[in-house]
Amino acid sequence: MTRDAKAAKERETWAKLWPSQTAEKSVPLLQALHILTREATLNADSRRKLTQVLHLTQLLRPTLEHLLKDDGDPVIADVGAGKSYLGFILYDLILGPAGRGSVVGIEARDKLVESSRALAAQSGFDRMQFIASPIAEATLPGGRADMVTALHACDTATDDAIRFALRHDAKTIALVPCCQAEVARLLEGQSGPLRQLWRHPIQRREFGAHVTNVIRGLVLESHGYKVRVTEFTGLEHTMKNELILAERHQRGNAQARGELNRLIDQLGVKPALLDVMAA
Repeated sequence: MTRDAKAAKERETWAKLWPSQTAEKSVPLLQALHILTREATLNADSRRKLTQVLHLTQLLRPTLEHLLKDDGDPVIADVGAGKSYLGFILYDLILGPAGRGSVVGIEARDKLVESSRALAAQSGFDRMQFIASPIAEATLPGGRADMVTALHACDTATDDAIRFALRHDAKTIALVPCCQAEVARLLEGQSGPLRQLWRHPIQRREFGAHVTNVIRGLVLESHGYKVRVTEFTGLEHTMKNELILAERHQRGNAQARGELNRLIDQLGVKPALLDVMAA
């Protein structure tokens, strides 16, 4: 296959992934995000990245469309945003065409914030803004967020995203956790009848990661969210493949709080996220 033929095939591949009505105008944005090459083609890494972000966008689309219909001008906070792949694509595919709604990207690294601001201005995305701040210290100007997203926020950064969402009374929270290590550290040296589940380091890492997300789900349920935990995308695209999707249904859930307390008692560990249960 010639180079031109290969490039044409790659362009055809990404065009199939992207909504056809916006594909042509989205090329400069995707090139600026380094998802597409200068020739508007994909490489292996960018294909995985694009597949992940597009899949999450489609999972969030019904909720966003509901927010746009009911609230008119929803605020989406993308925390631990990095290069803001998710925020830019949510805006490009959903909020931009709707003519309503805003995205606030929160990222601690100044350079990434500066480049995201420049790209938003270049793309004409005037309802996107970026805050240079650690998640734990960030506060939105209006004090509210209708949706909070965190894609692959590492270890306890996902917990910071949960705290941020609760602080801003988010209606919807979408988390794809990454590299959960805190509970595994806490389990080391713990004894008791369940110790065999984490005695070996490799099993302790896996068990700790699983328990971390179970605790996160119960914390959100305790605060009145209906929680769905599901596969994010195919394992061929990422090994960090768990999506926690929470939607506010009530102000609290005593049954979930009881289940959480029992689990913590059985394990004998108290991750820092439990600080949100004090109230």
